[in-house]
Amino acid sequence: MPADRVAPTIVDVARAAGVSKSLVSLAIRGDAGVSDATRTRILAVADDLGYRSNVLARGLARGRTQVIGVLVSDLSNPYHADVVAGIESRAEHAGLGTVIGHGRSQPEVLAVRLDQMLDLGVDGVIVVSAMLPAEALDAAATRRPLVMVGRPFEQPRRVSVVRNHDERGAAFALDHLLGLGHRRIVHLASSRRAAATARRHAYGEAMTRADLPATTLWTDEGGTAAMLAAAQTPEGPTACFAGNDRTAATLLHDALDAGLDVPDGLSIVGYDDAQIARQVRPGLTTVAQPREAIGREAARLLLSRIDGDRDTVEVTLEPSLIVRGTTSAPC
Repeated sequence: MPADRVAPTIVDVARAAGVSKSLVSLAIRGDAGVSDATRTRILAVADDLGYRSNVLARGLARGRTQVIGVLVSDLSNPYHADVVAGIESRAEHAGLGTVIGHGRSQPEVLAVRLDQMLDLGVDGVIVVSAMLPAEALDAAATRRPLVMVGRPFEQPRRVSVVRNHDERGAAFALDHLLGLGHRRIVHLASSRRAAATARRHAYGEAMTRADLPATTLWTDEGGTAAMLAAAQTPEGPTACFAGNDRTAATLLHDALDAGLDVPDGLSIVGYDDAQIARQVRPGLTTVAQPREAIGREAARLLLSRIDGDRDTVEVTLEPSLIVRGTTSAPC
């Protein structure tokens, strides 16, 4: 369209098509009450004129922007990207747009981004992060409907929560390694957040039930190097349960560089089933979180709250074990 040309309106479409403005509105929204032939003709006229429906204006007329906010703590994390894909899929199906905010893994930045989204007037917000405290989430929920994806240390009162069953996922990993015959299993941890803490505790409980010692090493305290050094001794660990796939992939890379065979010298299980788990060689045995399903469920809960449902719920989705090439019976 030339820069000096006035954009056509719904009135222009109605006049050119020889129908009423209300009929054009029905046809463009895809509502009932318009024959297929008439709808086709109206849409063809609208296309010829270059008419574009103003979704935002229609939403504002109903007191909504038809947009939801999605706030993530780390866009580089494949888990977050997959959850967002699930949210966008469900929102698009409902005719809503999404705007994404990135907190850069900093609670103070997350808080600023959340306020900015609320100031924009989005219809609701999904926070894909466990870094914001419950009181901050509850305060935001007094302004707009809010849903959290993740595992909070403290449960918010006004916010619905969707999370993965971290304890069961860790139990799957330990049952797999114990079932292969491993008895010297170390947990390699890289996070102290609530979900990672739940996995760590479940690891300890599984080892206690098996009457075996539990050892946790931390990546930020030289845990990866210590793991590899110990694994090359006769009484060292034969298996590792890593807190996430990125930690597991780093361990796999460093083990191979050190000349330690995986899985014969050290079996490794990750957590997440991120894309990297399928790219490394050997393929990473891991616990799969239903990431896109988590995103779709979060969007479903938010849409329900936007429509007036004020009940707060916690939904826990089940993980599953994916066995690939980084685990075998100990030699």
